[in-house]
Order: sequence, then C-alpha cells, then structure tokens
Amino acid sequence: MGIYLNPTNQNFYEAVNKEIYVDKSLLIQHIEYLRNKVNKYICVSRPRRFGKSTDANMLVAYYSKGCDSHHIFDSLKISQTDHYLEHLNQHHVIHINMQSFLSNTHNIDKMIQLLTMRILNELKQEYSISFFDETNLSLSLEDIYAFTKNQFIFIIDEWDCIFREYKQDKEAQKQYLDFLRNLLKDKPYVELAYMTGILPIKKYGTHSALNMFEEISMIDPGLLSEFMGFTETEVQNLCVQYNISYDEMKQWYDGYHMTNDISTFSPRSVVSSIVRKQFGNYWTSTETYEALQVYIDMNFDDLKDNIVQLLSGESIDVNTSKFQNDMTTFKSKDDVLTLLIHLGYLGYNSSNHTCYIPNKEVSTSFIDSIEDSNWEETTKALLNSRELLEATWRKDEEAVARYIEEAHLNTSILTYNNENALSYTLALAYIYARNHYTMIREMPTGEGFADVVLIPYRDKPAMIIELKWNQEVKTAIDQIKEKKYPKGLERYKDNLLIVGISYDKKTKKHTCHIE
Repeated sequence: MGIYLNPTNQNFYEAVNKEIYVDKSLLIQHIEYLRNKVNKYICVSRPRRFGKSTDANMLVAYYSKGCDSHHIFDSLKISQTDHYLEHLNQHHVIHINMQSFLSNTHNIDKMIQLLTMRILNELKQEYSISFFDETNLSLSLEDIYAFTKNQFIFIIDEWDCIFREYKQDKEAQKQYLDFLRNLLKDKPYVELAYMTGILPIKKYGTHSALNMFEEISMIDPGLLSEFMGFTETEVQNLCVQYNISYDEMKQWYDGYHMTNDISTFSPRSVVSSIVRKQFGNYWTSTETYEALQVYIDMNFDDLKDNIVQLLSGESIDVNTSKFQNDMTTFKSKDDVLTLLIHLGYLGYNSSNHTCYIPNKEVSTSFIDSIEDSNWEETTKALLNSRELLEATWRKDEEAVARYIEEAHLNTSILTYNNENALSYTLALAYIYARNHYTMIREMPTGEGFADVVLIPYRDKPAMIIELKWNQEVKTAIDQIKEKKYPKGLERYKDNLLIVGISYDKKTKKHTCHIE
C-alpha cells in the first residue's frame, strides 16, 4: 500500500459519505467491457467539476490491492453485477494526479523527474528485484513484468493540465506526450490505462502520440454517455428527496445532450443548489468568466454574430473535426466553438452537428463576458433587458418600443430587414425574462405558431409576442386573436398579455401594442 502504487480507498470513501452522493458505480462495469472487448486504453474528457476525479478515485478504490473496499461497494449498484467480486481489490494500481506533480515543480523536466522518482521509490520497496535503470520508469516496469508477470492498472487524473497551464509551450507539450507514449503504448505491463481531463488528446499533424486511446468526450461520449454528468432521472430523484423544483433545476443546469435520449446536468451545480437551498452560478463560478471572454473576443469569422444567435436561443452549425485539442491553435470559429463545447460553455448535438448554450447558468457567463467587453448595442440591449420586461408588465407601449428599437443590433446577421432578424433582437432583448419565464420561439398553439411565448415559473403574467415587419402593429394583435394563439395557454387566461411589435423598414421605427 502506497501513495501511488496500490493506494487506499480514502478519497472515494469520503465522497460516498458526503450528504449528497449519486451512485455511478456501474461505470466500473462499462470500463470492464471496454477493457476486455474494445480497448484497454481509455481517455475520458469532460468539463471541470463534472465528476472526473470522483470517478478516478472510485476506480482506484475498486481495483487497488492496497485496500479492502467491501464496506464501500457492497451497498452500491456494482455489487449486483455478475463479476463484482472477481475484480474487487484484485489488481495492481498506479494512481497519478498530474496536476499535483506539475504544481510541485512548474517545469516539465522536473515534473517528469519527480513523478518517476516517487513511483520508482514505491516500486523498489514492493519488488526485490534488480532494475536495469533505476531512473527510467518504463524500463523498470518492464523488469517487474519480466520477473513477476504483474500487470498494472494506470489511473491518470488531470492528464491534460500541461496543455491548460503551458498553453504556448509546444516543446513541453510534445515532451510530455512522448513520456506518456513511452510509458503506456504497447507495454505488456499495462492492464488498463484510464485517463481523465478536460481536453481530448492533443493532435500533432495527422496523428496523435497517444493514438492508441479510445476517446470519450462531450462531442463523442460513446458507451459512457450516462456517466458524463447527472442524468435526468438521477436529478429528479434528488429533487424529490430534497423537495426542490425539478423544472427550475432543469432550466438552470440541464442541457448537455449526450445522445437523443440522454441529457446530463452539471453535477457540482446540482449538489451546490441543494446544499445551499437556492439556485445560482456554482459551476461557472469555479472559473472566472474572463476565460470565456478571451475566446469569444477573438471574433473569428464574425463569431460575435453567432454568439448573438446563441443567446437568442438558436443552435448554430459547428465542424468539430479540425480542432487540435489544445487552447491556442485556432484557425476558424469552429475551433473556438469546439473548445467551448469541451469546456462546458456550449452543448453539442451530434445528430445535426450544432452547438447551443445549454442552460441559464452558462448563459449568465456569456452575458457577463459581453457586458465587460462592451459589445456596444449588444451590451446596451442586455443592460436594458430588465427595464424592458418591467415596461411590458406595466403595458408601457412606448417604452417597450424604445427598448426594442435600441436593441435592434447593428451586426451582420441583422443588417437585413425581416421578421427573423427582429426575432433575434427580441430574444436577446428579453434575456432577463428567463429569470421568470421559459421562452419558447415558434410555439405551436391554436391554429398556427406564435412567434414568442413566455411561460412563467410562478406568479408573473404569461405573454404571447407576435412580430411584424413593414405592417401595422394591429396586424400582429389581430393574428394572435384570429389564430387563437391563447388557446394553448388557457390556464393563464386571467393573467395573459398579448404583445404586438412591428418594425418599419423605411423609418426604422418600432411600434408596440399590448393588451
């Protein structure tokens, strides 16, 4: 039993005994399937605070010969599977947290040297054999395998910290990848290599130094989709247990669509909102929004216009295939958008290759970034959003028209004059309304589709907003009535506002009527 070689189960024991623990132990069964039937090299990447280290500690506690974990796992889901006892604490494990070694050295040469020395020191205490080269970790592990036939399960957490902290140092990154390749690739002593990080494995040219890995990511979660965050069922159960509104939880933290059937929540945010008994920005607060601001301010290929679309609730096309899996090599806006997917600031829909802002918590980070960057008209629209909503509640038609007019953004996607452009403007201008409403665009109701419908969480009035371009505002109100749009909102019939907004192309004036 050591710190790195066959460690204890203490870290996972503490996680299981927290007030809130979601049982993800069936991940072990999936890892066993991958190891035996698919690939023994597995790299799992997902955003920070999405449970990567907890999963790594669970695998250590389950496999490590350095502890007895029956008292932990006997009550978890994995204990009901056929091969549970076959692997419980039956394997030699080497557990490495790369961030810890990097933080102690701040230099790639010294980091590799320290890591090698620490692990070799424990290996020498465990194995009384003659090592060919006591300064070379890979050769020493080969010596152990030659004499004992012992194999090792490598659990490597925060594998990508080099690429996040040494973004510009390409030589250090290459040296690190070469070290990992020499340690792991085609080695008979490797029984399983499981790595976790935020970024997928770095590409160099047309190949990767670690091309033997099966990659699991936010773009391609593969067989581990249900383990990339908290599932809807898991969160529903927590909400029932702790008497929390599931609908609000979903608005705040859901939206990462792993498959057509599986959507996941941000784990840290769910747990924090339950513990604190209020919803807030818990995941995004673990990193300053300036990190997001840097990437969107690059404005590759008019990326800012796409951010406006995203904030208005649209999905946009993205090509993720060319991303080089680092934080500096950007050749197009697709690379920036792909990075934001891996960081958790965007969700990804693999069925149509689009990205979107997943939830309310993340949208606030975009808003904070834009306001601090001062995107002129966009910033003004965001800052006016609260006043616009309150003016709508007061039925102050002149104020509503004025705020919408100010929000009619002067960006390339909105330079043409039509209802679609006005719809983007409106969704962005009413962004503050998402604190009180679910916003649905093109909602089927009555005998057609209402342009924008706002359904309240609690006691605010519901709203139907109809847009018209180069027509009288009365036409919008008449359409709401004639096509019976309120029919789908009958439960709000005593507390419903219908809002017509029209834009005149020639005068560039907006008019509003509210009933």
